[in-house]
Amino acid sequence: MTLRHLKIFVSVFQNKSVTKASRELHLAQPSVSLAIRELEDYYGICLFDRIGRTIAPTEGGREFYGYAVHVVGLFDEMETKIRNWDTIGILRVGSSITIGTHILPELLVRFQERYPQLKVEAVVANSAIVEERLLHNEVDIGLVESTPEQPDILAEAFMEDGLCAVAAPGHPLTERDRVSLAELAEYPFLMREKGSSVRDAVDACFALMQLQVRPAWESVSSQAIVRAAAAGLGVTILPCLLVEEDLQRGTVVKIPLENPIRRKLNIVWHKSKYLTENMKIFMEMAREYGQKTQKN
Repeated sequence: MTLRHLKIFVSVFQNKSVTKASRELHLAQPSVSLAIRELEDYYGICLFDRIGRTIAPTEGGREFYGYAVHVVGLFDEMETKIRNWDTIGILRVGSSITIGTHILPELLVRFQERYPQLKVEAVVANSAIVEERLLHNEVDIGLVESTPEQPDILAEAFMEDGLCAVAAPGHPLTERDRVSLAELAEYPFLMREKGSSVRDAVDACFALMQLQVRPAWESVSSQAIVRAAAAGLGVTILPCLLVEEDLQRGTVVKIPLENPIRRKLNIVWHKSKYLTENMKIFMEMAREYGQKTQKN
C-alpha cells in the first residue's frame, strides 16, 4: 500500500466514478481500477460496491476514506510547505453564519495584524456544512454554534451566546412580562432551514416541551426572517447577536422568554488533523475573544 494508492482511492471516492477519477489524475482507467483492487486485497475488505456501471462506497470504504483523505491532505500540505518554505502559508477557516457575521471578521483582522504574511481563506455556511468540510479536509479549523454530530470532529467551547424571541412592534407577546415557548408556538413561526444550528437549537427546545411547530416561513437567510417578523408575518427565535441592531432600531421588539435560551459556541477540528502553530494561535485568539466578551 502506497501513497499513490491512497490518492487514487480518495479521487474515486470523491468523484464516485473510476472514469472521472482517471481523468482527474491523468491515469488510464485500468490503472485506477487495479489500484483499488490492490487496496482491497491488501486490507482484505471490499471498498466499493459495483452495481452495473456505478460504484458506491461500502461501510468499510467510508471508514477508510476518513483516514485516507487526511493522510493525503497532510502529505500535500507537507509538500507545499517544504517546497515553498519561504512563501506565504494558508489558514482555512470555516464558520457558521452568526459567528461569520459578527465574530469572525474581528478575529481575522486581529490575526492578520499579528501574522500579515499568512493568507486566510474563510467559508461561511451553516454548521452542518462546516462540519462536512472538516471531514473532507477542506477547512482546517471551524467556529460553529452547535455540538458536532460526527464522532471524528472534536469541539471546545470558546464562548456563550443567547437566542432571542422577537416580533413586530405592537405584537401582543411583546407587552408581556414573561412568555413561555408554548405560548410562542401558538403564533405563526418563522424559522431557519433544517441543518442550521439555530434551527437545531429551537427544535430541541420545542421537543423538550413536547411541542410540535410547523414553520410558516423557512429561510436560509436570517435577515429575511427578521424582515418577515418586522412585517408582522409571525414570531421567530434567532441569535441575539444577529438581531441586536434591529432591536436598537426598533424594527423588531424582543419577546421576554420565561426560560432564556443559552448555547455554547465551539471551536471544532478533525481529530486526525495536525494542528500547526498558526492554527493553535488562531484557536487561542478565539478563546481570548470569548473570555473578553463574557467579561463585558
